[in-house]
Amino acid sequence: MQTLNQQEIAYLESQRLGRLATANADGQPHATPVGYRYNTDTGTIDIGGYNLASTRKARDIRENPSVSFVVDDLESIKPWRPRGITIRGSAVLLHDPETSGSGPFGSTRIQVTPERVVSWGLETPVFAAR
Repeated sequence: MQTLNQQEIAYLESQRLGRLATANADGQPHATPVGYRYNTDTGTIDIGGYNLASTRKARDIRENPSVSFVVDDLESIKPWRPRGITIRGSAVLLHDPETSGSGPFGSTRIQVTPERVVSWGLETPVFAAR
């Protein structure tokens, strides 16, 4: 597991949407926008969603736990300042029947454990004047 630094955690906590890329057992890719939260207790990314257990992303994770998760945005367009983070890792589908089934983080969630983290533009703008 790779630990995220404070700038990466702060950035993840400032955003609401990311994109999760999965692949099935045959390697067919699938990318989808998702709601998420950074789990400070486990150092993982928790992804929720409506009826999550029956989605393609959940089926893919059961067959192939390797995933990629991306969050990015434009801090500014004048000057151009992209920033973001890519997390590659392994995912598991977790079910907690004790948890309420309402809201984006109901009783089922995907938990991504970071194995490789690459971020850009969080400390210094990518296209800063040199």
